[in-house]
Amino acid sequence: MQKKGNALIIILLVVVSFAAGYFFFKVKNLEQGKTLGTSQQNPPQQQAQQESTEFKIKKPDSKEHWNGVKNVRYVWVEYSDLECPFCQKIHPDLTKLLNVYSGKIAWVYRHFPLPSHSKAQKSAEATECANELGGNDAFWKMADIIFEKMPGLELSELPSLASQIGLDESKFRSCLDSGKFEKKVKDQLAEGEKAGVRATPTNVIYDMKTRKTSLIEGALPYEDLRKSLDTFISQNK
Repeated sequence: MQKKGNALIIILLVVVSFAAGYFFFKVKNLEQGKTLGTSQQNPPQQQAQQESTEFKIKKPDSKEHWNGVKNVRYVWVEYSDLECPFCQKIHPDLTKLLNVYSGKIAWVYRHFPLPSHSKAQKSAEATECANELGGNDAFWKMADIIFEKMPGLELSELPSLASQIGLDESKFRSCLDSGKFEKKVKDQLAEGEKAGVRATPTNVIYDMKTRKTSLIEGALPYEDLRKSLDTFISQNK
C-alpha cells in the first residue's frame, strides 16, 4: 500500500508541474503580445504592400515638410522616428526614389517618435527648430544629418549639428531648450496613431486625385519600394 501511495503522489506532482509550466508560458506569451503596437521598436524589415481602404491618413499638404514639386498627383507620406534603425535604413532609399521619379511624386515627412526611443522626441523637435530658422530645406538637412549620426548621437550635439548646416547655433539652442515644438511633434504622433500607424517606418502612397492609398510597412529594399510605387500608379491612372 505504501508503494502505491508513493507512486500516486509522484504522478500527481508530475501533473501539477506540467500544468504550472504550461500556465507560466501561456501568461508570458500573452504579456509579449500586449507589448506590440506603437512602441514596437523592430518591425519586420519586409512586409507586403497593402491596398488600404480603411487606413485613413490626413491628406498631404504642401505646407507640411514637403520634398519635391508641389503639384503632383502621387505623394509618398512617411511616418518616421529619427532614432529608429529601420527609418535610418530606408531614408536614403526614399531620397533615391524621389530623384528617380522627379516631377512625378513628392515626399512628405511626419513625426512618429516611439516612446521607447529616448532621443526620438527631442530629435524631432530639433528638425522643427531647424525649419523655423532655415525653412523647409533646413528641416530636411537636419533630418539627414541626424540619421547620419544615429545611433551614437547625443542630444547635446544637436546645436552643433545645426551650426554645421548653416544655422545660428545660439538661436537654435534657445528654440530647442524652450520646447516650443514638443506639442507639434506629439500631435503628429497622435494623428498617426489615430490613422492606424503601428510602427516605424510606415509609408503611405497617396493619390491626391482619388484619395486612394497604399500602405507599406517596414524598411523594404529599394527595388520593392519602387515596385510598390509603380504598381500603385499603374492601378490608379
